[in-house]
Amino acid sequence: MATMPAVPAVKALLNPPTDEQTLAMFEPETDQEREVEDYINNHPLTHSMRTKEEFSESRPHLKIPDPYRSHNLTGGTLMGPNRVVVPPVTFAENGGKALVSISYLGHELCGHPGIIHGGLLATMLDEGLARCCFAALPHKVGMTANLNINYRAPAPADSYVVLKATTTKVEGRKAWVEGRIETLVGEGETPLVLAEATALFVSPKQAAMMMNLYPTT
Repeated sequence: MATMPAVPAVKALLNPPTDEQTLAMFEPETDQEREVEDYINNHPLTHSMRTKEEFSESRPHLKIPDPYRSHNLTGGTLMGPNRVVVPPVTFAENGGKALVSISYLGHELCGHPGIIHGGLLATMLDEGLARCCFAALPHKVGMTANLNINYRAPAPADSYVVLKATTTKVEGRKAWVEGRIETLVGEGETPLVLAEATALFVSPKQAAMMMNLYPTT
């Protein structure tokens, strides 16, 4: 009987919501959340990505069941007021070819005052580049084998950023991805590249079992 409360969570983990369903799972509750949500939803980049049929829109972190989310770094710990204020909006190209993700980073994520911690950017690149290539791997899951990052400019706190990633090569259980985080700017403006990365992801031999335990789609 003591294990019964875990059953719904396990079922949710094994049967995550669809990409489309995640888009209706977040409802802004504070003025800050509403402001950030409106800005992202009405930005020209968001409108442009929604016209591309080869991309699917989702909020991937909302696929993590509630009981597990509080123990998840990017889906729980880093989320909230003055941190990652709303769940990132992500557009993934079919077949694991490319990915675009929009986030707002608040001032409680700083290293130096007013500057987002470089470790957070590294975490975002690790997760974003991995998510980009998962659909191209045999069992839709992979582990980071190598991640190289070049920091190009300080990332200001309380600002919007875009992560863009492209899968450059796939060989069997291995996928190579490159990407960057840049500022979110208006039409006709040039974004500032904050960090660039290349990575290698490997689908482990036990990936078939992992896919059943930790679905990625």
